[in-house]
Amino acid sequence: MYEYKATINQSIATEFLIQGFSEFPELQLHLFILFSLLYLMAMLGNLLVFCIVCADRHLHIPMYFFLANLSILDISSVTVTVPKLLAILLTKNNTISFSACFIQMFCYMGCVEIEFTLLTAMAYDRYVAICNPLRYTIIMNKRICALLAVVSWVIGFLEALPHIIITSQFSFCESNVINHFFCEIAAVAKLSSTGASIIETITFIESPFSAFAPFLLTLISYVFIISTILKICSREGKSKAFSTCSSHLTVIILLYGSVLGVYMQPWSGPSVKSSKLIIAIYIVTLPLLNPLIYSLRSKELNVALKKAISRKSTW
Repeated sequence: MYEYKATINQSIATEFLIQGFSEFPELQLHLFILFSLLYLMAMLGNLLVFCIVCADRHLHIPMYFFLANLSILDISSVTVTVPKLLAILLTKNNTISFSACFIQMFCYMGCVEIEFTLLTAMAYDRYVAICNPLRYTIIMNKRICALLAVVSWVIGFLEALPHIIITSQFSFCESNVINHFFCEIAAVAKLSSTGASIIETITFIESPFSAFAPFLLTLISYVFIISTILKICSREGKSKAFSTCSSHLTVIILLYGSVLGVYMQPWSGPSVKSSKLIIAIYIVTLPLLNPLIYSLRSKELNVALKKAISRKSTW
C-alpha cells in the first residue's frame, strides 16, 4: 500500500515497496534458504574470528586488531540488508517506511566506505611491517592503531551522510517501488522526478575521495611492499613476507573488483536492475569469504583456533 503525506503543493511518500527478487516467484523459498545459510555462515565466521582475536593474547597485534574491526564491519554490513530481504522472501511483506529506508541506506553506504578506509589502514600496517620492520612496534603502537580504526569508521559514515541528506529531500510522487532488494541509493534516487542527477553528480565528484583515494594509497603501499619483497635474497624470506600480506591483497581485489564494477557504471539505462544480483552476491559473499581467506592463510589464527577447539573439547 502506497501511503502519502498531504502537503500544499505535492504528495510525499511515507513508505516504499522493495521489489526484491519478485521477478522469480518460483524461487522465493530457494532464495530464502540460500541467503539464510550464507547470512548464518557469514555471521558465525566473522564472530568466531572476532572472539578468537579478543581471547588470544598472542593475536593482540595491529594486524589482528584491524582484522577484528573488519569482522565487526562484515557482521554489520550483512545485518543491515539481509534480514529485511529474508523477511520479504518469507512473508511477502515488502513495505519499508521512509525513515527505515534511509537509515538502511545510510548504514549500508557507511559500511562500504568504512571498508575502503579500513583496508587502506591495513595496507599501511603491512607496509610498515615489511618495509620498516625495525620500527614497526614504535610506529604501529596501540594509540596509532586505535586512531586509524576510529578515523576509518568516522570517515566512512561522514562520506555517506551528504548523499542521505540530499536524497531524503527529494519528492517521490510518481512511484514508490524500489527496483532492488534493499534501499540502494541509485534505485531510490531513480524514483524521484527531481534531483536524481544531483546524486549522480555528487557521486561522481566524491568518487575520487571515497574510492579512488583509498585505492591509490593502497596501491602505493603495495608498490613499496612488492619492491621490498623482491629485494629479499632468500626464497624463504620472500615467501614469508608475501604470506603476511597475501590475505589482505586477496580481499582488496575482491572488494574493488565487485564494488567498483557495479558503482562506476553510468546510471542511465538498466544498470541498477542488471547489478541487483551482483550486489546481492557481494553483500553476502564477501563478508563470508573474509574470515575464510584470513583463517586459511594465517598460521597464527589457525593455531589460536585449534587451541580454542582443544580447550573446549577438554571441558
